[in-house]
Amino acid sequence: MFKQVKQSKAYQDVVDQIQEAIIAGTLKAGNLLPAERELKERFGVSRGTLREALRVLEQKGLIEIRTGVTGGSMVREVNSDTLSDNLGLLIRNCAVSLKDLAEFREEMEGGVAALAAQRAGESDMALLNDLLAEAEANLKKGRTGWDAFIRTDEQVHLALARMSGNLLFLTVLQSLYVNIHTYYEKFLPRDKALLQENLSDLCSIVAAITARDSAKARDAAQSHVRRFNGYMEQKGAE
Repeated sequence: MFKQVKQSKAYQDVVDQIQEAIIAGTLKAGNLLPAERELKERFGVSRGTLREALRVLEQKGLIEIRTGVTGGSMVREVNSDTLSDNLGLLIRNCAVSLKDLAEFREEMEGGVAALAAQRAGESDMALLNDLLAEAEANLKKGRTGWDAFIRTDEQVHLALARMSGNLLFLTVLQSLYVNIHTYYEKFLPRDKALLQENLSDLCSIVAAITARDSAKARDAAQSHVRRFNGYMEQKGAE
């Protein structure tokens, strides 16, 4: 299954080979990796290099390192949590440029809105309208309602992701909206006019979904992302 690695990037080669074996299904959830001594011989690496590679694999959520007599490195089930955690770290640390974030969100949120227009049920439509009413009520409270407004805005976007019926869209957008506050706090002012514009955009998106107009829903979502990213870029340039 494994072959000796290039010493210039030994630990990364070990990581790549084991990761590929897990992705390909050669190593399955619950399988134990061979003992350290055997792995060292197969890869032709030192104990320190092997342990560094195993730590990386554990951080990625691909294996679980157990200690004790019955210990070892066990392959974990690959699920959406790993993707969500890694994406969350990137966003929370502002490691993604505003341009890349905007391009990503435009395509993803546009597609989600288009799918929601096709797949949302009557109860989904009712939920969206309830959330819009809640957002409007929070906005009318003035500054004391702004935090609640932003949380309601997140609920609208996540509701659309659920309505798309696509697990990957939902997983990625959940991670995005849990962590995107670092960008908002850094690049978007707390301004009533801006929040009112945000509400207006949400109303346009929901109206298009209610009308089952996928093209219009996509355009409305992408226009919303594009405009607000423009505000953030403007703030970032000051």
